[in-house]
Amino acid sequence: MPEQSNDYRVVVFGAGGVGKSSLVLRFVKGTFRESYIPTIEDTYRQVISSNKTICTLQITDTTGSHQFPAMQRLSISKGHAFILVYSVSSRQSLEELKPIWQTIKEIKGTELPNIPVMLAGNKCDESPEIREVSAAEGQAQAQTWGVSFMETSAKTNHNVTQLFQELLNMEKNRNVSLQVDGKGKKKKDKIVKEGGEPSASGREKCCVM
Repeated sequence: MPEQSNDYRVVVFGAGGVGKSSLVLRFVKGTFRESYIPTIEDTYRQVISSNKTICTLQITDTTGSHQFPAMQRLSISKGHAFILVYSVSSRQSLEELKPIWQTIKEIKGTELPNIPVMLAGNKCDESPEIREVSAAEGQAQAQTWGVSFMETSAKTNHNVTQLFQELLNMEKNRNVSLQVDGKGKKKKDKIVKEGGEPSASGREKCCVM
C-alpha cells in the first residue's frame, strides 16, 4: 500500500524480546501471542477519521537487531512520533535504547521538541523478583530525555491503548486523538497534566473507525 501524505507514522523501537510486536498487535488486533518471533520490520495500518477527513495511523514495528542501521535511520526520518520500549525485567534493554535516542536526536534536530515520544516499560506484569528497572528509574530516564513515560503489559492489556492515546495527544502539529469506549474525558485530563494542550471543542478529533 503506498504511503499517503496524510498518514500519521508512529515508529516503535526497542531491543529484541521486549514486546514491541506484542504491544502493537494488542493495540491493533487485540491479540497476544506467548511465543517470540523476531521481527525484521512490520507495518500495521489503522484507519482513523478526523471529522470529514480520512487518514491512516501507520505503526512501524522495527527490528530489535542492530544489523539494519540504514533501515533504522529511514524509519526515524519518516516518523512523526516514536515509542521506545524496554522490558522492566531487563536493564540492558533500557541501555540499548540510548543509542537509538541519540540517533533520533541527531536526525530530527530542532524538530525534536515538537515530536511526541513515549518511553514504555513493558512487561510490568512480571513478578517483582525478576524486575530489574523500577518505575521510578524509568520515569527518571524519561525526564532526562524530556519524553513521557508509562509502564505497560501487552500480556494483560495494561495501559496499551493509553500508550498510543497519550502519544497522539502529544502531537502539536495535527489534531489527532483516539476516542476509545467513551473514556476520552479521563485521557483528556492526562493530556493537560503531561503539558500538552487540552482538547478544545474547536479542534478536530480523530477516532478509530
